[in-house]
Amino acid sequence: MLQKYTVIMVATLALAGCAVPPKEGNDPFRIGNIPESVATLAAPDQDLNTARLRSEDNCYWYAHSGPVETTLVPLRSAGGNPICVARQS
Repeated sequence: MLQKYTVIMVATLALAGCAVPPKEGNDPFRIGNIPESVATLAAPDQDLNTARLRSEDNCYWYAHSGPVETTLVPLRSAGGNPICVARQS
């Protein structure tokens, strides 16, 4: 019985070594990768470390951690408007 679990643990560790590491680069959809101009527009009390540009609407969103759950909400300027990127046509 112990041999069976040992084989399973070794196989799991071997497969874990096959994981592909995330690539470093200038991916605009990576979490926390926002331009300095967007950071200066953003209102205070928003978590810019979790901000990201979503391709669905070309707006910046960040993860708001509430008392019950963490939810993505639009990153807003000091005036309350969502911060978005102009669509290219």
